[in-house]
Amino acid sequence: MVEYVFTDRAPKPIGPYSQAVIAGNFVFLAGQIPIDPKTGELVDGGIKEQTRRVLENIKAVLEKAGCSLKDVVNVTVFLKDLSHFNEFNEVYSEYFSESKPARATIQVAALPKNALVEIVAIAYRESLHD
Repeated sequence: MVEYVFTDRAPKPIGPYSQAVIAGNFVFLAGQIPIDPKTGELVDGGIKEQTRRVLENIKAVLEKAGCSLKDVVNVTVFLKDLSHFNEFNEVYSEYFSESKPARATIQVAALPKNALVEIVAIAYRESLHD
């Protein structure tokens, strides 16, 4: 059984996809960019502000799916510029202080809406409906 996740606490998808899909015990999140769900606009600021917004969006989608950041097992990070890696990690480590999911970080030429960062995550839960 597949379940589609939507919350208004995260940005509406800007294309034909779901914020997340639950398949079995896995929750597959779509890539999140630093869009403020209230305004629908990219947040002001640099990599730290954008990373914080992305992770707050991910947190909101996970909560709607019955999970939390501690359930995340895999993360893929797309950075527009790898010179932001250390600043990105400062904020990222605030959100993943307890758990340390497997992660890949990739520099890309461009991201939607000219964002500096996009993050894709996969979470796992023994039981999603405790």
